Amino acid sequence: MSARSLPLAGALLALALAGCAGTGDPVRSTPEPAAVVSSASASDAAASSASVPANATTPSAAPAADGAADAPAQPAAAAAAADAAPPAADGQAPTQAELDYAAIYGEEVYDPIADPTLPDPAQMPASYDPWEPFNRRMHRFNNAIDRTIAKPLATAYMKVVPRPVRLGVTNFFSNLGQPVSALNALLQGKPMQAGQSLGRFVVNSTLGIGGIFDPASDADIPNRSEDFGQTLGVWGWERSRYLELPLFGPRTVRDAFGMVGDAPLSPTRQLDDNRTRIFLQGLQLVDVRTRLMAVDRMREGAADEYALVRDAWMQRRQYQILGDREGDDEDLLPDYLLDDEANPTVPVDAMPVIPGTP
Repeated sequence: MSARSLPLAGALLALALAGCAGTGDPVRSTPEPAAVVSSASASDAAASSASVPANATTPSAAPAADGAADAPAQPAAAAAAADAAPPAADGQAPTQAELDYAAIYGEEVYDPIADPTLPDPAQMPASYDPWEPFNRRMHRFNNAIDRTIAKPLATAYMKVVPRPVRLGVTNFFSNLGQPVSALNALLQGKPMQAGQSLGRFVVNSTLGIGGIFDPASDADIPNRSEDFGQTLGVWGWERSRYLELPLFGPRTVRDAFGMVGDAPLSPTRQLDDNRTRIFLQGLQLVDVRTRLMAVDRMREGAADEYALVRDAWMQRRQYQILGDREGDDEDLLPDYLLDDEANPTVPVDAMPVIPGTP
């Protein structure tokens, strides 16, 4: 071959190679990664399928790798489960766990909390306590006095004095309050109850040896305690703000005025002997604290001890004022509020009087 024919042969070879390149598949310099289909969800399969080039063809009859053939069925099952499952209590869509449960078992997800057939939850009445910051400080003060003085005395009293004697002391002070109860019952327009209180006082003072024993209860004479604070409530002063007084404990503004009305009628305050009067008042204070031992455990375990004492006292006080109007059915009140131990209140009779004062 001559030197002059070499350029012509090179041109023909280049044209042949170009023709071969146009009829065949394109040559890829770098292979693309295979599409990875996750079996966890159909969304991963859709995301991975987006990475396949547009010119790459995939046989429609061939199943996708790693169970991707089930991916199209999952959205349909989830939609059917969403239709079967009821909405959540807050109005939001059901959770994925609820959808899975409905898809597997074909049942509706039952939420007892959101059951529309259940009655509305009971709403506790809010206590009228606008002076709560002051009352909480006074409550801490009373608790400090209780821990350092009242509770140690009551504990020693329970260890030294036998239970029958303590019961006689409780009966004695309960009997002393019957004349005040009779007068307030009469002021409230309840003459029958006033007569029963006077009958208890006469029977227990005579047959009960000064009220140490309680034969009136054996004779089925009811024991109903009334005070001037309840009388003011019956007269119309039903709603009164909560007030905790130093040493006296829980009260309301209404009951604070009631104490002023009951104090002159207290039998122990009529005694001229100061030593005897102070001794009886101190003994009554210890007796009241002894009966409150029953609720100490409940108070100590409360998340908010102040709120527990306030709400329990206010509910019981409301029942004492309005109980007769509702038929006086004791089933309307919980058992722990029926006992005197649930009323952590120091009687006005139990507070010592400074000698020389009325």
